[in-house]
Amino acid sequence: MITAIREVRRAKGLTLEDVAARCDPPTTAQTIGRLETGTRTVSVAWLNRIAAALNVAAADLVRLPDRPEIPVAAILDASGAHAPRRPAAVVPPQGEPGMVALTVTGAVGDYRAGDEIWCQPLDPAQFGRAMNRDVLVPRPAGRFLFARLIGRDGGKLHLLPLGAGARQQVVTDPAWIAPAMKLVRTL
Repeated sequence: MITAIREVRRAKGLTLEDVAARCDPPTTAQTIGRLETGTRTVSVAWLNRIAAALNVAAADLVRLPDRPEIPVAAILDASGAHAPRRPAAVVPPQGEPGMVALTVTGAVGDYRAGDEIWCQPLDPAQFGRAMNRDVLVPRPAGRFLFARLIGRDGGKLHLLPLGAGARQQVVTDPAWIAPAMKLVRTL
């Protein structure tokens, strides 16, 4: 099995020691290095442990023939674009089970026409994780509100719509909310 463990680890700016310490249970940097280079066989259990340590899906660590890898040609920072120090690649975004999406047809806030916003629904017990994030909130009669979650008071959510000059809205006891997780934008 050909893996992309090294590429994902490097893309996240982590060392072998970092990943080894994040594994549950922790392991050694040497073991992670052997799994990266293929000198030790990568089992499904190892893929799952390393994926959790890197905060990615296990599928992101496996190179599949139908899933293209895009080589990184340059890195952009405040000083400009420059060549990467070592070869790197990115993998196109992949959805997770249960995700929902919004498509943007007219610019609003930081979003442009043509954007796709991928959101992960949360149940009421997890609403605190979405504080100060853009969220999709279901409303009665099949309507929705997409706004910034700015406060929470019991079952009441205080939301600030994204348009300029918009007034705060309060939604009481929604069944779920879905914070924005990925922005897919074609330039």
